This record gives sequence, C-alpha cells and structure tokens, in this order.
Amino acid sequence: MPIKTLIAPLLASVLLTCAAGAHAQNQPVDRYGYKQPPQKKAAPKKKAEPKPAPKAATDYVGEYVNFGEWKEVRAFLDDVAIRDNFDRKELDTMMSQVRYLDSVVQLVKPAPPGKPKNWQAYRALNVDPVRTSAGVRFWNENAEALARAESLYGVPAEIIVAIVGVETVYGRITGRFRVLDTLATLAFAYPESPSREARMTYFKGELEAALLFARADGLDPLSLRGSFAGAMGMPQFMPSSAMKYAVDFDGSGKIDLLGSSTDVVGSVASFLAAHGWQREVTGPIAYPVKVSPNRAWEPLLQQGLTAKYKPQDLTAAGVVPTVALPEQAMYGLVDLQNGGEATEYWAANPNFFAITQYNRSYFYAMSVVDLGKAIKDARATTSPGTAAGNP
Repeated sequence: MPIKTLIAPLLASVLLTCAAGAHAQNQPVDRYGYKQPPQKKAAPKKKAEPKPAPKAATDYVGEYVNFGEWKEVRAFLDDVAIRDNFDRKELDTMMSQVRYLDSVVQLVKPAPPGKPKNWQAYRALNVDPVRTSAGVRFWNENAEALARAESLYGVPAEIIVAIVGVETVYGRITGRFRVLDTLATLAFAYPESPSREARMTYFKGELEAALLFARADGLDPLSLRGSFAGAMGMPQFMPSSAMKYAVDFDGSGKIDLLGSSTDVVGSVASFLAAHGWQREVTGPIAYPVKVSPNRAWEPLLQQGLTAKYKPQDLTAAGVVPTVALPEQAMYGLVDLQNGGEATEYWAANPNFFAITQYNRSYFYAMSVVDLGKAIKDARATTSPGTAAGNP
C-alpha cells in the first residue's frame, strides 16, 4: 500500500523500480536503487586472539542517536502510550534501539535537476521480460486468490499482479531498512524543506501505525523491514495503509504482507476498491488521444488525479480520441512526457486514477496497466485454459 507520492524521482536499476509505495512518488533509488556504503577491510587477526563472536547482519550503517533524549520524541511517546494503551517503559526500551539513518535523509531530498521525464525509458524498466514471466508464475500460483479478489472487490487479476510486479518483482526486493529506523528518522529529523513540518507529522503518524500493526500481528516492531520511506512487504504498504486496507485473505488469523501471497492479493485489491476502483467500468483503462494545436485542452491537465470529464467535454476542448470512448465512463486527460520526443496523451477512466492513489504518478499507473496486459497476454499463450479469461 498503498501511498501518496512522497519521494524523489525514479533512478531504478534494470530489474527494479520503486517505490515505496508506496505509495510514494516516482522513487526508484528509493526501495531498490540505493547504494550500500563501502565495507572497511578488516585488520588481520593475531593468532593468539580468540575468534570474535559473529555480529548480526545488517544492510545499512545505523548511526546512533539517542532519540529518547529528544523532547519531541518523549512527547510523542507520551501521547502514543496514552492514546494506544502502550506501556511507556516498553516504548522507551524500544526507542533506545532505534537508529538515525543519514542515508534516508539524503534519499528524501529533492533530486538535482536532470534530464526531462521520459515515459518510454520508465516503461522499459518496469514492463520487461523478467516481470512478465514472473507475473505469469505468480498468477498461476495464486489463481484462486486472484479470482476470489476479483469477485469480491472487482479488481482484475492482471492489475493486482502487475502492481506486485512493479513494486517488488513479486517479493524479490522488499526493502532492507528497519522500518522503525526510517520512520523515526523522517519523523524527527526530516531535512529542511518548505513541507518539512507536514512531512514530519505524516511520518509520526506512520511510526505510530507501525507500532500498532506490529502489535496486532504479534510482531517485534524492530523486526519490520522495508523501503527507505517505511513501505513494507510485497505490496509495499505504508504502515497506515496496512492498518486500514490490508486483509487476512488466507484466514490465518493474521495479516502477512511478506510471506502470504494470498494476503498480498486481497490487500492490493482492498486498497484499490477503497480508492475508487469501479467494477462496472470495463474495457481499456486508457485510450490514446490527439490534442489540438490551440492548446485549449491544457487546463484539463490541472484538475488533479480524477476522472471528471465526459467524452464530449474532451472533444470540446480539442482532445480527439483515436477510437470512440465508452459514453458511460468519465475521463481525465493524461500526459506522458518522452524526453525530447513528442509527449503522449491519453484519456483515462476512473480506474486509472484509482491506481494513482497507490503511487501518485501517471508513469506508475500506466506501467501497471501495460505490465498487466503483457502478463495477461503471455499467460494466455503459455498456460492452457486461460485464453478465455479462466483462472
């Protein structure tokens, strides 16, 4: 879960995108593209010295900061203890083990100006043979859960499968930071910016939600791992989204977004249904359009992540569909910039904008649509009995 765009532009590696989803914005360095600090070469050991005990593996360098000494942290813990009935001493003990991460602070800073946005380059990173073939396997292995989710929530299987593929390549890359470290760092040491106070308030809410989520599932909150923004599990849900929209879809009695693909399937569908997915809107999610030279259509791009125009409204503004748009749906105008090449324009229905609530990016939503179609087409040609839409 899903989340709103939080983080800097995408710098993904060949197989990985980002995230966080987290609902975070276009953030490819985020979840998977960040580099690890170089390891120092160990000094040679003396023969007479005993072999030291092995240390616990860690995926990042945690810089010690005693958050418990900070006035604002103590006030936060006081509030959480009262509001959520946590033991105050246990919160102190936990916070004494939380680490400040300067690498996280650096990752949330705005990226320096660079090349223009390029949809085709972004698409190539997400709609690729690896995700497509892995998506077919994920679909086949979870066909029953996907069919049940589609029946219950109205979200097609290919969209659910594609989101998990774009987010974490089906659980291969789910993030290596301790969630409490990232959230505490961003809640109390967010870098200077015009939105600093709002962002810190947001991450304080996510830190509290992480504690609640861990308690509900009987987990050690320090065991939670995720992206640099705190997004967790195969679907990269922020903790508040996990609390609100994740479901125990396998009936185990707890929600497992890392180990239970069935819970992941149900939770992604639950999130989209709660954010505007309309099962009655069928057919393509987006249609290619042409725009008039007079640019009377430009105000339509400033209307937020919503579908609010009838087909005739688009036509009146100089937007010409290449195929007839179904009259029963509303649409929004989407622009996909292609670097130095011509921008693509699309008329997208409400389900496209439901996907943008998972990650507030047109690029992200369109890559989910395209990957879903690629997986569905590949599955129809490789899996017997699926060409007619059978699970």
